[in-house]
Amino acid sequence: MTQAPPTIGPVEYLIMTFKGNQFTGEITPALMDLLDSGMIRMIDLAVVSKDAEGNVTILEAGELSEDVADALVKLNGELTGLLSEADLMLLAEDMDNNTTDVAMLVEHVWATQFAQAVRNAKGELVTSVRIPHDVVEAARQSLLEASKAAH
Repeated sequence: MTQAPPTIGPVEYLIMTFKGNQFTGEITPALMDLLDSGMIRMIDLAVVSKDAEGNVTILEAGELSEDVADALVKLNGELTGLLSEADLMLLAEDMDNNTTDVAMLVEHVWATQFAQAVRNAKGELVTSVRIPHDVVEAARQSLLEASKAAH
């Protein structure tokens, strides 16, 4: 009897950019909380840096600051290498000089059961749009101001 492959939840490709090459690893505790709680699973992670002259470096753990390198060591068992060097060089083409980008593939484990239920019901995801934080905050502020004006 063959076992069914494990169910996988929605996977998202995220890119965060740090201007002035100021990536210090401050995101590490929040990322580790998500991983430790089981809300996400790290599929792959890469750090790409472009200096002031436009030279690109795909950073290895030993080339990062100590706090960032320590965090990546904790993720080492999880990473699959799906982000190829070619993928990362394409990312670098769109980067501004003097920036560092962190590219991640993450599985939204929290949504796995719902995603499987949709597939079992012969449904499929048609659209998924992430609304930028500044747009949500502007809309929220507008609603708060309208509510105050009405009272």
